[in-house]
Amino acid sequence: MFARLALCSRLPSRIRQTNVGPVSIREFSQAKFLLPRSHGKSFAHRSELKQAKRIVVKLGSAVVTRGDECGLALGRLASIVEQVAVLQNQGREMMIVTSGAVAFGKQRLRHEILLSQSVRQALHSGQNQLKDISVPVLEARACAAAGQSGLMALYEAMFTQYSICTAQILVTNLDFHDEQKRRNLNSTLHELLRMNIVPIINTNDAVVPPPVPNSDLQGVISIKDNDSLAARLAVEMKADLLIALSDVQGLYDSPPGTDDAKLIDIFYPGDQQSITYGTKSRVGIGGMEAKVKAALWALQGGTSVVIANGTDPKVTGHVITDIVEGKKVGTFFSEVKPAGPTVEQQTEMARHAGRALASLLPEQRGEIICCLAELLIEKKDEILSANRKDMELATGRLSQPLINRLSLSTAKLNSLAIGLRQLAVSSGNSVGRVLRRTRVANNLELEQITVPIGVLLVIFESRPDCLPQVSALAIASGNALLLKGGKEASNTNRILHQLTQEALSIHGVADAIQLVSTREEVEDLCKLDKMIDLIIPRGSSELVRDIQRAAKSIPVLGHSEGVCHVYVDSEATMDKAIDVVRDSKCDYPAACNAMETLLIHRDLLRTPLFDQIIDMLRTEEVKIHAGPRFASYLTFSPSEVKSLRTEYGNLECCIEVVDSMQDAVDHIHKYGSSHTDVIVTENEETAEQFLQQVDSACVFWNSSSRFADGYRFGLGAEVGISTARIHARGPVGLEGLLTTKWVLRGEGHTVADFSEQGSMKYLHESI
Repeated sequence: MFARLALCSRLPSRIRQTNVGPVSIREFSQAKFLLPRSHGKSFAHRSELKQAKRIVVKLGSAVVTRGDECGLALGRLASIVEQVAVLQNQGREMMIVTSGAVAFGKQRLRHEILLSQSVRQALHSGQNQLKDISVPVLEARACAAAGQSGLMALYEAMFTQYSICTAQILVTNLDFHDEQKRRNLNSTLHELLRMNIVPIINTNDAVVPPPVPNSDLQGVISIKDNDSLAARLAVEMKADLLIALSDVQGLYDSPPGTDDAKLIDIFYPGDQQSITYGTKSRVGIGGMEAKVKAALWALQGGTSVVIANGTDPKVTGHVITDIVEGKKVGTFFSEVKPAGPTVEQQTEMARHAGRALASLLPEQRGEIICCLAELLIEKKDEILSANRKDMELATGRLSQPLINRLSLSTAKLNSLAIGLRQLAVSSGNSVGRVLRRTRVANNLELEQITVPIGVLLVIFESRPDCLPQVSALAIASGNALLLKGGKEASNTNRILHQLTQEALSIHGVADAIQLVSTREEVEDLCKLDKMIDLIIPRGSSELVRDIQRAAKSIPVLGHSEGVCHVYVDSEATMDKAIDVVRDSKCDYPAACNAMETLLIHRDLLRTPLFDQIIDMLRTEEVKIHAGPRFASYLTFSPSEVKSLRTEYGNLECCIEVVDSMQDAVDHIHKYGSSHTDVIVTENEETAEQFLQQVDSACVFWNSSSRFADGYRFGLGAEVGISTARIHARGPVGLEGLLTTKWVLRGEGHTVADFSEQGSMKYLHESI
């Protein structure tokens, strides 16, 4: 018989197994049953891995064993079992190829030997004091024989917690060479999967002979280790995905830990020549070269492969589920090379061209911006045609606020062009401007000058007009730029980016601005901390919050919400109050600087001014939600607001009553988002107190909240409005995209020259 088969007696049905207790893996908490896909071609892109039905998880020796190589890493193994159980209970068919029998047996045999020797020594000496006991070198096959049963019992106990049954199968190379044994193995595995059982497969190390070099059959991989076993098994069983977990992040272009070693995101057949392999892991007999060979063989057989780290405590708890979600984890093996550059290559191209952009004269950068402004007008028909395609596709799929943001018009393009020309004129010598010059000592001068930040990543939803604005600011500030727009605006973004690169090409820096059009997830882009220097999200509060959570190592500039207030004071005039409230809410309700909450002084209730404001809002078809205090004054009130922190983004607003200006300030601080807040009053003292006390990026007196905009501030354009309290706040224009560096010019000066015994003294004089 080709293998020893051990089945547990319980065979829970698929329905029963889906009703397990709560599991901590994020999106996999709800069951999603998958239909089998036709096998033959591997997945071309990571995003397609979500469709994987049959999955083989290979656990390398370094993943399963402890650092001392005696015993198993139980916490790590439990986490892996949890993820496999979750996927199994989603309707997938999971198989595990595991190492660990030798390590488990070594621990057990060491214990038995030590116990036996100590007993014999005690009997022989008749004393309780024992001499040092040495443990002989243990033969691997004996360790495997002693460890197999314990390893399987451990897996069974762990999977039982999720109401999942397991079965053990031990194989050798000969089991694959004999056609009858191969058929038996295939039949057994299919039957186990049909019964919703997770097979646990391992090489039978108790009897297997040492691997013979170059013993592969023609076109068939030989079973030398668990890497080749997993690959052979995956192809035999027509698995959709093979996940090989090891003790490294994935495949590197040179041995990990060496200078300039880079993790390879996607590996293609034929790329082997670009790889330099290092030594294998501390345990196991495979090594990375064996893994790559096995992965390519499986890929050729129609199974997708990902090699990833199963030992890193930061990712072990979700590495398998992240891979199946299509996230950028480890190295993905693909037979389909993308038509264009990868996002990493785009970033390198942008950084290189960005340095050339920064070295241009200010007049040359201004010429590029003016050229872009001209192209927006000259090519407006092509732009609007592309925008109409996006609008047609979005109708019925997107909310009205998003559709409003998606829409372009001749007026918007004209306004964009004006803003860009204004920026080209005003940017001047922004890059390289001297902020401070100090004479540190004689012939030793220090300067602080403005320089570009580096590579910016701007992620934006719906608003294609954001692309030329942000591009112009990046050009003016000498920054490289990666743009990731929403797919809802893909046609418009494409033509706008082409025009941007056309403008950049007049001075040979077309690559400085790149449009990311690959299937990169936003979360994956936020992990490029060695390539990207600043992320600027422009979109919904949900998008901004998601990016702030994902970008743990890259600064994020932006605001998560635009909950803007207009406070109408008891000393406000009717005309100003009505005009400011109408414009703040109705001019462009989808904008982040639109009014969302109207605060009314208590003394204005049931006055003509209050009635006129309500009539105006009704005329403008604004839906009113009553705050708790406002509702208490009314017999028949509008629907009571669900939250005083709501950003409606359309013709809706909340009305609340406050007792005083100070009460309004307290309300804004409690429920606002530090974006833009307005007071309408004729009392200058009250207005000044409001302007000083409200801690928001923009605070206005008797003027619409809609003025919170880079163009209206005279900045020419903006990358967004920041509610942060460091670096940049409010509408972020050119200045917000610059940082500084210090330049020191001397003549062989040393710090020793300024010591007590030195000949020089610090001057620190401003020049």
